Amino acid sequence: MNPDTRPTSDSIIAAMRHWLEKAVIGLNLCPFSKSVYLANRVRFVVSDARHLDAFLEQLDSELELLAAADPQEIDTTLLIHPSLFGDFETFNDLVGLAEDIVEEHDLDGVLQVASFHPQFQFADTSPDDLGNYTNRAPYPTLHLLREASIEGALAHYPHDPDSIFERNIETMEKLGQQGWDALCIRPADKDAA
Repeated sequence: MNPDTRPTSDSIIAAMRHWLEKAVIGLNLCPFSKSVYLANRVRFVVSDARHLDAFLEQLDSELELLAAADPQEIDTTLLIHPSLFGDFETFNDLVGLAEDIVEEHDLDGVLQVASFHPQFQFADTSPDDLGNYTNRAPYPTLHLLREASIEGALAHYPHDPDSIFERNIETMEKLGQQGWDALCIRPADKDAA
């Protein structure tokens, strides 16, 4: 992406906040996200790494920072790169590397990685399958989560946690493409707020 046309970090974060508020929280795709988001315990990091190695170094730093942070201050991190991982297959390879890095830092069982991408596609689905939209965000994003927070949230969740995925697919199918498009979940234009 040409630096002259790249959206600002503020507009990227605004687009991600919009996605969180309208899709993730608004559609209840993650029943645990609202309280953490409203408590301002989500860290948004927009990477400007110019190549994979620099991005992986930033991932190292963010994993260490999150592991050391007080969960009441930072409970989860969204590491966003607006342009380096436009191709979903390349991004999917990155997710595998990120999971390996969690293990290398001895954080397996402490932190985990979830992934979101504008072209996210579950295995054995077609690109236009509405179920894929449960993991579609305006920008390629690694979501770094604390396992203790997930376990704590699940302990208070009154339903079978495995039902969340199925419920999300149903939600997206009921919403339909037109409903999703109405949410305006897309990358921000340069300097848009």
